[in-house]
Amino acid sequence: MARLKRRVAATAVALMMAFAPGALLAQSESEGESGDAEIYRELELFGLVFDRIRAEYIEAPDEAELIRAAIQGMLTSLDPHSTFLDAESFSDVREDTSGTFGGLGIEVTMEDGLVKVVTPYDESPAQAAGILANDLVVEIDGQQVQGLTLDEAVTLMRGERGTDVDLVIAREGVAEPIPMTLTRDIIEVAAVRWNNERDVPVIRLSRFSEQAYTGLDLAIREIMEESEGAPDGIILDLRNNPGGLVNQAEFVADAFLSQGSIVLTRGRLANQSSRYDASADDLDALIGDVPIIVLINGGSASAAEIVAGALQDHARATLVGTRSFGKGSVQSIIPLSPNEAMRLTTARYYTPNNRSIQAAGIRPDIEIFQDVPEEFQGFDEIIGEAGLEGHILGENEEAEPVGSSVYVPADREDDNQLQFAIDLILGEETDPAFPPGTGEVIADAAE
Repeated sequence: MARLKRRVAATAVALMMAFAPGALLAQSESEGESGDAEIYRELELFGLVFDRIRAEYIEAPDEAELIRAAIQGMLTSLDPHSTFLDAESFSDVREDTSGTFGGLGIEVTMEDGLVKVVTPYDESPAQAAGILANDLVVEIDGQQVQGLTLDEAVTLMRGERGTDVDLVIAREGVAEPIPMTLTRDIIEVAAVRWNNERDVPVIRLSRFSEQAYTGLDLAIREIMEESEGAPDGIILDLRNNPGGLVNQAEFVADAFLSQGSIVLTRGRLANQSSRYDASADDLDALIGDVPIIVLINGGSASAAEIVAGALQDHARATLVGTRSFGKGSVQSIIPLSPNEAMRLTTARYYTPNNRSIQAAGIRPDIEIFQDVPEEFQGFDEIIGEAGLEGHILGENEEAEPVGSSVYVPADREDDNQLQFAIDLILGEETDPAFPPGTGEVIADAAE
C-alpha cells in the first residue's frame, strides 16, 4: 500500500509538472498555499485513476495514449478552439498557414459531435461537389464522425492528391443523407484574386495565409496600373473568410491605413497583450483616399474581423453585408516537443475603438441580405461563435444566438451585397454610411 501511495504521489507530481507548470506561478501569493494544496489533491486523484487503469483495465492500455487523451480533455474543456496537436495535426497546422495542403478544401468546426462546414474554399473539390456552409459531415470513408475529435476527422479527409474520399452529408431541409465521392487535390488557397465587375475592382481575399498581404499588394498595384487615374472605389470581399494568421491581418489593414492602432490583444500575461499600429508606406500612399467597401457575412471570422473592425473604426471603409462570425480570441501554438504542440486560447482581440469582437462579431454599416433560393432556405445561416458550446464571453459581449447569413450566390449578377456595393461606388445608390469618411484617425484606445 505504501508503495502504491508513493507511486500515486510521484505520478501526481509528474503530471502536475507536465500539465500545468504555469498554473501555480500564475496564482497570487494570497491564495497560493490553499490553491497549491487543492491542485495537489486533484492531481493525486488523477494519479490514482491513472494507476488503477494501468493495473486493472481488462486489457493493458497504451499509457502514452491515456496521457494524451487526458491532455486533450483538459484543453477541449476550456473552449472550442483549444486543443492538443499530435505530430500529424501539428503538421497540418503548418500546412494551413502556408496556404498549401492536400485535401478537399473545406473550413470546418465541430458541432454536437459532428463536423460542420463553415465554408468551402474557392475552386476546391468540396465546392465543385456542391458542399455548402452548414452541411454536416456524418461519415468519412465509412467511418462515423460521431465520437471523433475535429482533428481526427480532418485527418481522415486529408490525403494524397488524386485519392478519393467518400463522404456522407446531412443537410437541413433534405430528408435523406447525401453520399458523395470527392477526389483530393492540392489545395493551394490562392489568398487573393481580383477582377473588375462593372468597371469596379473587386478584391477577393479568401484566407489569411502567408500569401495574403503579398497577394493584396500585387492586386492593388495592378488595379492602380490598369485604372485611368484612381478608381472610383475598391471592394474588398471578406465574406466566408475564416481568418488565419494575425500578422497577415495586421499587414492587410495597414495597407489601407497610414497611422493609428489596428488591433489590440489582451491576455492574463504581459507578453500576451500587444498593440499593432499602422504606419505610412508607399502602398497606402498609392491607394490614397480611394473609397473602400468591405463585404462581410456570418462566415467572416477572426483575422477577417480584425481587418473589418479596424477599417470601420478608422472610418476608412464602409462595411456592407451581415454580422460577422464573432471569433475574437487569440490562439497561440505552443510547441511541446519537436513534433507536438497545443493550441491554447491566450488573449482576446479588440478593435482600435476598444470593441471586443468575441461572440458579438462586427456589425456592417449597411445590412444587405441575399435572395436565398428556396432549396437553400433554412440553412443559409451560421450561428457563429456565440452558438459554440463553451465559447469565451466577450468583455462587452452583445452576442445574439440568432444566425448570420453565409450564402453567396455563384452568379455575381444575383449577389445583392456585391451589386449594392458597386451601385454605391458608381453613384447609383446612396447611403449616409458611404463614402466612409475622410480617413481621420479616431482617438486611440487605452492599452
